[in-house]
Amino acid sequence: MLINITITFITFLFMEFVAWFTHKYIMHGFLWYLHKDHHQPKKNHIFQKNDSFFLIFATPGISTITLGIYYSNWLLYIGIGISLYGLTYFVIHDILVHQRIKLFKKLSSPYLKGLRKAHKVHHKNTNKENGESFGMLFFPLKYWE
Repeated sequence: MLINITITFITFLFMEFVAWFTHKYIMHGFLWYLHKDHHQPKKNHIFQKNDSFFLIFATPGISTITLGIYYSNWLLYIGIGISLYGLTYFVIHDILVHQRIKLFKKLSSPYLKGLRKAHKVHHKNTNKENGESFGMLFFPLKYWE
């Protein structure tokens, strides 16, 4: 049981690196055409092309959970770690930071305020190049209050 929790936790933490790398080099790289609308002024669209990354990123979690159920227990817990990170990313990015679902208007946590500030700085740049603060859960200390 402890090994399964450890696998899940390490996978969850590793996903922050995967998210940072993917955001910096893929979303701001060759898949910019899907991510670009996320950096543009908002129109009255519920969905963006950028939302397609939800399906792209859900695939490894679903695949490893499925393979883990049928073939290997440790793959199941890798898939759970990936999926938990995806859920966390959705809650933080779409609900807390961008407030696409209006649940939390005021943030009192210094961590969440810093996270939101770092993400806003990331969005100041509307271009593919010269961005900063590509991670989600970890961000430079200068954004802490």
